[in-house]
Amino acid sequence: MRETPLAGISRRSLVKTAAALAAVELAAPPIIKARGEEPVRIGMVNPLTGILSAFAQSERDGAMLAVAELNKKGGVLGRQLELLVEDSANDTGTGVQKTQKLINRDNVSAIFGDVNSGIAYAMSQVTNEHKVFHIVPGGHTDPITGKDCKWNVFRVCNTTSMDANAVSGELMKSFGKKWFFITPDYAYGHTLQEAFVKNLKAAGGEYQGDMLPINTADYSATLIKARAYRPNVLLVNMGGLAQINCMKQFVQFGMGAEMALGGALFELESMLSVPPQALTGWWDYEWWWNQPGVQSAADFNAAIVKAYNRPAATARHWFGWVAVHSFALAAEKAKGLEAVNLAKALEGEQLPDHVKCQAGACFYRAGDHQLMADIFVGQPHPPKGGNPADLLDVKAVVPGEKAAIPVADSGCHLVWPSA
Repeated sequence: MRETPLAGISRRSLVKTAAALAAVELAAPPIIKARGEEPVRIGMVNPLTGILSAFAQSERDGAMLAVAELNKKGGVLGRQLELLVEDSANDTGTGVQKTQKLINRDNVSAIFGDVNSGIAYAMSQVTNEHKVFHIVPGGHTDPITGKDCKWNVFRVCNTTSMDANAVSGELMKSFGKKWFFITPDYAYGHTLQEAFVKNLKAAGGEYQGDMLPINTADYSATLIKARAYRPNVLLVNMGGLAQINCMKQFVQFGMGAEMALGGALFELESMLSVPPQALTGWWDYEWWWNQPGVQSAADFNAAIVKAYNRPAATARHWFGWVAVHSFALAAEKAKGLEAVNLAKALEGEQLPDHVKCQAGACFYRAGDHQLMADIFVGQPHPPKGGNPADLLDVKAVVPGEKAAIPVADSGCHLVWPSA
């Protein structure tokens, strides 16, 4: 049974959080059908439970906020938006099943998801088969906009190559060229480590490492192995609760004086949950809330803080925000909801300031549908100034185009449906 949507937001998410209720305070009045028109339904599939749930919930909340804002302004194509959210439970089969349900039963005009790169890739097979517009907010593995790219699929977050390329040079310059990897054994981890190793080998470096299940909780054997190798840098590529557990055990083992920490992503959801001693090294941030002089970033951060009682907006909030707004921009430009027209409309599209929430250019590259956005590279530190989210000194802002592999080298060859 479908619950009555409030403020253009369907609360069918399997995980009801206080954040979802808080968002209602900012929202527009309940959907009122004009002249019998149905709302425009869009669907999200994300792992709202499991090891990556914190990231998924933030993406959902950012998307909900975007829906509320758009509905206050009249919705999309004169119709209100309704967001239907399903839990993939970090399981590929479940993610595919929920995607099929949203398409076949709920008749959504767009699909968003999944945080898990392997699930996002499997979902893209379904959306492509059904010719449904699909935006991947936060699944990073390269092939999604590389060798397995599809005309209907766009991505907000970076590729793993972009993240590795943005920070590799600083890790080598600051710490050295002997690295040890702790990497999740699935699509995201494989392509991320490959990109790091490529950069390290080109500079004459060496490495060892372990690939571990995505839900690993005990890192003692791997940390002992890393200590014996005596690397300059320990690259922790795990995500979510797995990364938090790894960082806590790193601190418990007293390894901070023996090697530096670093890697591609140390997301704010995780930073807020680790000991202060783990807030160190060099990392990438795919969006950061504190950008002096960027009013749109400050406004978005304030909206998230108010709606969800969070210390600050995260990159995952921004991913969900951008995904929904990107769909709305495409629909208005295409003057309709047909998937091919939506995809053509979004190719090369520059995001407006209130959507991109950053100073640099932000657009979907026409050749592969990968968003080109700034990458914030910096050094974490324990909280200061009384703000628990003041955890990063941004040292460099790398344009996405500078970090990205050229389309010609990505393996992407978009094949469009025949007329």
